[in-house]
Amino acid sequence: MNFWDIILIIIKFAGAVVVFIYGMKLMSEGLQKVAGGKMRSVMGNMTNSPFRGIVTGAAVTAAVQSSTATTVMVVSFVNSGLLTLAGAIAVIMGANIGTTITSWLILLGISVSTPNFLVPLIIFAIAAPLTLLKGDKTKSISEFVIGFGILMVGLQFLQGTMPDLVHNTAILETVRLWSGWGFWSILIFIAVGIILTVLFQASAAVMAITLITTANGWIGFDIAVAIIIGQNIGTTLTANIAARVANTAGKKAARAHFVFNIFGALLTLIVFYPILHLIAYLTELGSGLPAAFDYRLLPIAVMPLAITIFHTFFNVINTVILSFFIPQFIQIVDWMVPASSEDSEDEFRLRFISGGFTNTAELNIQAAQNEIESFSKRILRMFTFLPPLRTAKDDDEFNKTLARIEKYESISDRMEMEIAQFLTKTAAGDLSQEGSRRISSMLRIVDNLESIGDTIFQIAMTRKNKRETAVHFDQGLNDNLSHMTGLVQHALDVMDHNLNSEYHHIDLDAAYDAEHAINRYRDVLRSRHLDALKLGVYNFAVGNAYSSLYALYEKLGDYIINVSEAIDNSVKAAETLGENTPS
Repeated sequence: MNFWDIILIIIKFAGAVVVFIYGMKLMSEGLQKVAGGKMRSVMGNMTNSPFRGIVTGAAVTAAVQSSTATTVMVVSFVNSGLLTLAGAIAVIMGANIGTTITSWLILLGISVSTPNFLVPLIIFAIAAPLTLLKGDKTKSISEFVIGFGILMVGLQFLQGTMPDLVHNTAILETVRLWSGWGFWSILIFIAVGIILTVLFQASAAVMAITLITTANGWIGFDIAVAIIIGQNIGTTLTANIAARVANTAGKKAARAHFVFNIFGALLTLIVFYPILHLIAYLTELGSGLPAAFDYRLLPIAVMPLAITIFHTFFNVINTVILSFFIPQFIQIVDWMVPASSEDSEDEFRLRFISGGFTNTAELNIQAAQNEIESFSKRILRMFTFLPPLRTAKDDDEFNKTLARIEKYESISDRMEMEIAQFLTKTAAGDLSQEGSRRISSMLRIVDNLESIGDTIFQIAMTRKNKRETAVHFDQGLNDNLSHMTGLVQHALDVMDHNLNSEYHHIDLDAAYDAEHAINRYRDVLRSRHLDALKLGVYNFAVGNAYSSLYALYEKLGDYIINVSEAIDNSVKAAETLGENTPS
């Protein structure tokens, strides 16, 4: 084998891996588009029961064929307080079980004894009619089926790129050399599994490569198992990358994923060879072969099946054992991620989207929604700074509060820009019609949230101008503005509740009631103000400042109702889309 032959093999191998990963990505995205809207409610309604968490994690991961999607959601939900750390650890444990379904799909792909590409062609033939039908969900299902077909093509390519070891003994001798150092070889190939998973960012690709190289006689059963253990550790990197910009709770959830897989690997290494013997015995027994309690006698023909059984056994048994130690895992991650000052609300820090895109547009929408909820919380906090401006005892206290409002106004500008850019970039990707409409509504929401921040700042500057010009309100005017502040606060609370609810469960009537209450009271104040000016109750400077303030508060009400209306428009668009989708 000359240099150019080696280069050609590498190029073919890389191409086969790319086709496989693309098929896996397309299949996963199709399922996530179908189930993505329900994933949040399923995960968000989790309890602290470890069993429920494990079952949910396994079910969601098996459904969307992506442990990455599950772990990223877990970090996101813990970050936003929708999931406790104990519940998150249970879901992560379940995700490890759910991902074993992928192993069985890959095994099916390399075990089908039919002519090359016959199975993918059958799959594409099934998918073709679906692509002609209308409806978002139907197209997403066809996307899943086509992705599965491409995955099968990738597996065929991978099998075809493996060199014939009869004519390439140098490769076989190199592998044998690396495999001949006893338990040190096991540790080396665990590291190889970690590195490959980090490089490919797809544990399924590493599993496929491992199964195929084993079926072709490149590596033995023990080495393959070591790679699988390393793959399980390497896959935790995605969640930890997603958690880089998360708050302390989100970082702890990501670290818990890593710690769980490390402990699982250590437990397995303690009884490594007995487990190999047991899996080999069960595989041979189930395949109708003479069963021997010795993995070294395992026929090459059934090694892929044995590896898949081990992968399932490894994740299920580790989950069962380690689920009893969730409190201890919490203690470990508490030590790994101590509380810090980085969670200060007075600092600009995007929590959910600054880590970049995930592989699925639907998850990007979810991340943006979480960021919008965080944006809303900042706006509510910013509004609470207005009353202290009126009650400030001296200029120093007044200026400190004004500086905080000014800082929050700057933060709101930056958040609106960052979220809008993220949504615009997401909209340019492969989105369902419902996803596109939802992004349109989200863009309107962030625009109005930023306008609320601007208006709060205008109220603060009006207060500043009033203070500098020595304009004073009597108790009656202050009481009127305090009542108006309470009405706006209630409207903000309703808005925030709607943003933090499932969009199909918003209370639009409460939002309209709050907005109408603001408008009615504004009308009352305006009528009284005009009468007061006619009677000369207060001078023009007082009247101008007073009318400017209650008008700005009413303006806040307009922006606040716009947010709930944008949510409602998103819901109505989704319902209309559902009505037009054929069953």
